[in-house]
Amino acid sequence: MNNQLSDRINKMSTSATLAMAAKARELRNEGKDIIGLSLGEPDFNIPEFVKDAAKQAVDDNYSSYSPVDGYADLKQAISNKFKRDNNLSYSPGQIVVSTGAKQSLANIAMVMLNKGDEVILPAPFWVSYSDIVKLAEGVPVEVPTSISSDFKMTPEQLKSAITPKTKMLWFSSPCNPSGSVYSKSELEGLAAVLKDHPNIFVVSDEIYEHINFVGGHVSIAGIEGMYERTITVNGVSKAFAMTGWRIGYMGGPDWIAKACTKFQGQITSGANAIGQRATITALEAPVSEIKYMIDEFHKRRDLLLGLLGEIDGFQLNIPEGAFYVFPDISSFFGKTLNGVSINNASDFAMYLLEHANVATVTGEAFGNPNCIRISYAASEKELIEAVSRIKEVV
Repeated sequence: MNNQLSDRINKMSTSATLAMAAKARELRNEGKDIIGLSLGEPDFNIPEFVKDAAKQAVDDNYSSYSPVDGYADLKQAISNKFKRDNNLSYSPGQIVVSTGAKQSLANIAMVMLNKGDEVILPAPFWVSYSDIVKLAEGVPVEVPTSISSDFKMTPEQLKSAITPKTKMLWFSSPCNPSGSVYSKSELEGLAAVLKDHPNIFVVSDEIYEHINFVGGHVSIAGIEGMYERTITVNGVSKAFAMTGWRIGYMGGPDWIAKACTKFQGQITSGANAIGQRATITALEAPVSEIKYMIDEFHKRRDLLLGLLGEIDGFQLNIPEGAFYVFPDISSFFGKTLNGVSINNASDFAMYLLEHANVATVTGEAFGNPNCIRISYAASEKELIEAVSRIKEVV
């Protein structure tokens, strides 16, 4: 039978991070000792107090459909969290709880974008941004950055990327995959450009806000003139190691929140009840409760930078947040390693998987063809062994 799938799905890329993780699992099943540094998944267990809240929710029989946009007391907890951590005043009516921050992003794209609307994506960007925009019939406009600018877009680059078709700007800080963190002054520079373009909206992905090594997170919605045109996206996957619980949320103008609720009501309805109840407890806890994880990520970052710095050909910046390094490995392009021609980052990442048994992700998936992403959400022992293997094969 001929392929009857839609053009929509045929044009969609497979998530490179998930594809590499699947390939690593396949090789493990064949008996190979693969060290996985491809997924952005903390290796910590969920804090005990969050587990206890989930157990209590089970005992309290939270097993019915939840409200489409989230339980009222969870939305109040999110509102309080926004005020406490970000100095942003989002009322519960401006908040929508979704099945992970990824669904929040998809909701926003589907309710905001019309065919041909352009979305500016400073590259590198999270792997799913581009395809989510395309799914909503928008047009991704990639703005390249490099290690020399710490992978940050400048106001001048933003200004040059804006056209009459520009509808939105999407970015993450701390950034996945580069770990770069925009300072207040850098965000003010971007906001100054947007001031002359009042019809452009901003999606600020702040899922890594607490995994921050520079002493403070700044939300662009808090910059003068940006609140009414910014949708702030967050969740509990990273800071609380709750990746499998699938709870994300957004805060933004109430008319956008209402539209996202309407859309979500036809797609998935409310997020899972037990996860929502546990998230209330997670968000009400002081950030100090998860500081042990942040401190450990900081140690691992310094360890990994030191080890990779000993390998000729790896050009590194110092990521200020998240749990990734994003080395420029373009010096290997055009070379042959153990009989394998390295022409691009995808070749290099596959070479490391097959010859060093280390799973990373090509930077091409993130809009930067000169780099690979290495996650340090793994034990120190695994990081030391992984870099030893990489060093040996290059």
